[in-house]
Amino acid sequence: MEESQPPAPAARFRRRGVAIVVLLAAIGGFYWYVTHHRNGAATGAVAAAPPKPPVVTVSHPLQQRIVEWDEYTGQFSAVEYVEVRSRVSGYLTEIHFEDGQIVHKGDLLFVIDPRPFEADVQQAEANLQRDQAQLVRANLDLKRYADLAQKSFASQQQLEAARATAQAGAATVKADEAALDLARLNLEFTHITAPMSGRISSHQVSIGNLVIGGPTGTTTLLTTIVSLDPIYFVFDMSEADYLEYQRAVATGELKSTRDESVPVQLKLADERDWLHDGHMDFLDNQINRGSGTIRARAIFPNPGFLMTPGQFGRARVPGSGPHEAILVPDSAIVSDQSNKIVMTVRADGTVEPRVIRPGPSYGNLRIVRRGLSADDTIIIDGLMRARPGAKVTPQPGKIVLDIHAD
Repeated sequence: MEESQPPAPAARFRRRGVAIVVLLAAIGGFYWYVTHHRNGAATGAVAAAPPKPPVVTVSHPLQQRIVEWDEYTGQFSAVEYVEVRSRVSGYLTEIHFEDGQIVHKGDLLFVIDPRPFEADVQQAEANLQRDQAQLVRANLDLKRYADLAQKSFASQQQLEAARATAQAGAATVKADEAALDLARLNLEFTHITAPMSGRISSHQVSIGNLVIGGPTGTTTLLTTIVSLDPIYFVFDMSEADYLEYQRAVATGELKSTRDESVPVQLKLADERDWLHDGHMDFLDNQINRGSGTIRARAIFPNPGFLMTPGQFGRARVPGSGPHEAILVPDSAIVSDQSNKIVMTVRADGTVEPRVIRPGPSYGNLRIVRRGLSADDTIIIDGLMRARPGAKVTPQPGKIVLDIHAD
């Protein structure tokens, strides 16, 4: 029997390689099996878990005691406005102010050449003195003829003639006195003074120009003056607002807008706060047929001359008495056709739409007339993630009032 020969080295190497390949395949299959079943179990667990409700921010509506205000844009106008014109004609010789300065009543503004009027005064004085002397002579003649008539040395006709001459002389003296007064008045008119206090405009006529004056006809405009303290604020109120005020006045909720005790607050174009306090001064007697508005006017103190006629501003007038109001941000209100809706959240997290009646804005918030109470919970952020009847995850938020917001 022949002894077996040991395998060749090449054969042994091939058998070892096959064994390694089989071992690696077994390990890979086992790893695939374990990984596949684990991932499958995890995927099933995730699929089985319900989705988490979307997160929204909620808050109770803000309840605060407020006074509703109606706001109007208007313009300032001067309480007093004067066009300065001359009462006499002549050449302008002097200007005694700087354009745009503040002047006071009685300040000298212009001088018209007074020399012709001084001559008129002198002539009137001379006429008066002449006629006064003639009157003295006529009175002496009258006295002499009266004495002679008593002694029958003068006729009655001569006495009556002397009396007529004396009476004519007296009338002439009165006419001379009136002419002198007029001449002096015209001389006074050559010095034109400020008829009121206020800010003066620029001079419209330069020195050397002829100024046309007089009580009637076309006269020369020299300048204008406007008063500044106090100052009017004029605005137009719509017919709807006017009716609402009238009904509130009729029920006793508001004072009449014709009452000067009605307060008015004002802010200028560069102001955020209502810094200026005034009161109603005037309400027109009819509504403008073309615009459907009624003209109203308030008056404000202006000691620093900050406000100027023609300047724009914004005023507000009380539209209600003090009352408790429900306030929400405009961002919490959505529109559904003609309805305004806010999304409320019930205790179980369910979204419930609520139809409201919004009122005017108050600061950065909106007044809600009807449909909400202070105990309701509304969504103030995350409305895009909320659906009526669906669940949400509410997170607490806060509504902040900023009464200075535009």
